[in-house]
Amino acid sequence: MALINSVISWLMKKRIHQIELFKIYPHEVQTELLRKLLFTAKNTEWGRRYDFKSLTTTDQFSNRLPVLDYEAHKADIDRLRKGEQNILWPSEIKWFAKSSGTTSDKSKYIPVSMEALEECHFKGGKDLLSIYCNMHENTQLFNGKAIAMGGSHQILEVNNDLYYQGDLSAILIQNLPVWVEFLRTPNLSIALMDDWENKIEMMASETMQHDVTNISGVPSWTLLLFKRVLELSGKSNILEVWPNFELFIHGGVNFLPYREQFHNLLPSDEVNYLETYNASEGFFGIQDRDKADDMLLMLDYGIYYEFVPPDQVGLEYPKACRLDEVTVNTQYALVITTNAGLWRYMIGDTIQFTSVDPYRIKITGRTKNFINAFGEEVIIDNAEKAMAHACLRSHCIVAEYTAAPIYLSGKLKGAHEWIIEFEKPPEDLAFFTSSLDTALKSLNSDYEAKRYHNLMLEEPVIRIAPPTTFYKWLKMKGKLGGQHKVPRLSNDRKYIDEILQIISPS
Repeated sequence: MALINSVISWLMKKRIHQIELFKIYPHEVQTELLRKLLFTAKNTEWGRRYDFKSLTTTDQFSNRLPVLDYEAHKADIDRLRKGEQNILWPSEIKWFAKSSGTTSDKSKYIPVSMEALEECHFKGGKDLLSIYCNMHENTQLFNGKAIAMGGSHQILEVNNDLYYQGDLSAILIQNLPVWVEFLRTPNLSIALMDDWENKIEMMASETMQHDVTNISGVPSWTLLLFKRVLELSGKSNILEVWPNFELFIHGGVNFLPYREQFHNLLPSDEVNYLETYNASEGFFGIQDRDKADDMLLMLDYGIYYEFVPPDQVGLEYPKACRLDEVTVNTQYALVITTNAGLWRYMIGDTIQFTSVDPYRIKITGRTKNFINAFGEEVIIDNAEKAMAHACLRSHCIVAEYTAAPIYLSGKLKGAHEWIIEFEKPPEDLAFFTSSLDTALKSLNSDYEAKRYHNLMLEEPVIRIAPPTTFYKWLKMKGKLGGQHKVPRLSNDRKYIDEILQIISPS
């Protein structure tokens, strides 16, 4: 295994030179990529509809094609799922990544072409390992096994042909090269199970028998596996089960609220954490520096990027910024054009640039995941930082949380209601509440203005949820495992009222 580790590490590092090239020539790489996408798709239904053959500049592209969300693509994607081809992209589409963003009742089915699998998702997976090996010369990552906290997929037969839909992670696991099977655990029959509760049980039982060196997945579901492994093994921390564990690859949600829980279960400074930005629609970013809170925007994965300022979101033809037009510390909604046939697709995430040389980003929230019932415009980035501050001051640990507005009623003023499930509750809830409120004021001037002398907003209302409350809610919604996660902020009370019903059934 030592020889295999050395060879794989060497191969991974060879890619670093190519990454350095797109860091030096980012605008040229993106412009050429768009030209290639338009040329490849010129004879598709969309290519003919928008006359891709005549598009020669980025400005012509943005002026002719509208910015569209999933609903605008849905009719054509449904046709693909029924077996039609050459609509959005010329190569055959047989895989569809099932996505719901957070916990929307509606599922989205994102087309995944073979080009997207090979040139985007798999390339991203190899690149994150290349970047990690480049940062950690003495890594022993490949001496042991890897765990991917994947979901499940189902096979559909349409006109005697087979089509596949499911979580992106399951699609990737199903299509991995045969040799990768020697480096991962558990076996495919367990990894692709759709019964999440039995799956966790079987994953814990099988993986604890192996020398696991790394795990990739959403933090909340990874913690669930860790805790079950400890219960079955009788050990006090994960390093007693997997002494050579060195890397957790995470994404999907802000890691900040989970950091202390992971450090308690992995009590060693030798364990590393690497953030990725990998969605059903594409692989976008990789953390390329140790202990950084941002990610390198990956520019050669078959994805052309545009960035829409907040005041332009919702417009059919917004004034979108190209890569060479963005500025640091500014909120943008992410718009992508991909090698799976998504054209000027509004993914629903908001990001900001931390650097433009090279281009590094961090995720700040969702275009539809915020609280703005009173003009306070609280985004997820505000909430995550305020929660981390309150936890630090109150010496507590939060497992999960969500928040929504309490609307004005009669003489009663509005407020934000937070349901929080604690791993370690605060000794003084009033102090925790005050700390959260103060942090939000310091992070968001609009919130501070609405809270001034309780002018419009009262102090936050904190409700402590019993253990497993959010797990029960996700189970009720049919959203256990995979990429499913709790929405941190909602501008209406739909989710929070459902959770309150679990806590206190009427």
